[in-house]
Amino acid sequence: MSEAYREISFTIDPLAAARDILIAELSLLPYESFLETEEGLKAYIREVDFDEQALSKLNILESAEIKIEFQTKLIPEENWNAKWEGQFNPILVDDLCYVRAPFHETRDVAYEIEIMPKMSFGTGHHETTFLMIRQMLQMDISAKKVLDMGCGTGVLAILACKMGAEEVRAIDIDTWSFENARENAERNACSHISVEQGDAVLLKGDKTYGIILANINRNVLVTDIPVYASRLKKEGCLLLSGFYVEDMESITSVCELAGLRMENFLEKHNWVSAKYVF
Repeated sequence: MSEAYREISFTIDPLAAARDILIAELSLLPYESFLETEEGLKAYIREVDFDEQALSKLNILESAEIKIEFQTKLIPEENWNAKWEGQFNPILVDDLCYVRAPFHETRDVAYEIEIMPKMSFGTGHHETTFLMIRQMLQMDISAKKVLDMGCGTGVLAILACKMGAEEVRAIDIDTWSFENARENAERNACSHISVEQGDAVLLKGDKTYGIILANINRNVLVTDIPVYASRLKKEGCLLLSGFYVEDMESITSVCELAGLRMENFLEKHNWVSAKYVF
């Protein structure tokens, strides 16, 4: 079924720190994807979910030190592929993992992932996805059971599959991401990735995982970390991202209450990916 989206183009001054704060606030609303620009940011949301009043009430817009202006534009669903083709460039992580769209040339690397991102978060361009990929490339995933929460495009689940995971389960609450992750898993011939729509409620039962990936946002992580810990094998690893350096203390406190300790973390532009183990 065709579905229209709304594009919100922000101009931000000063740009650096303010853009990250804006993304964090928008992430608490039903915005599905972000594109950083030279002037600021473009954010995308389904037209049926767009609420201009909620947008105008963002805390950052009240700041006297930051000037933010925005314009909105309706984009019909049939224009999305052409739009992403013009905006999505391939990325290379540590000369090992190459994430590209179908219209890009291939590259001889250890792990090549073909993604048609559409409106799902997780192309590797955002710092959190990039950091998660970098963390995973340093891990032994072979023969592990992997759970990817908030899977977006499915890029992390696909990488886990290509790195030799025995089984991969990918979950996202968003319908668009659920459908896109399934398409991308098929596109990469990852037949043993199962994709489901939902949230941590789906983790009931006694099934456990050697690795759990969760690139979501601080509020969801704080709520769901105890559930993730309950589904993690005793020698397993919980790999988290979607939060800032200043959130590390609260995230780590919740993990410690669940019996986990932080083993390491990576940082890029104030975003963090942290690894926790029992």
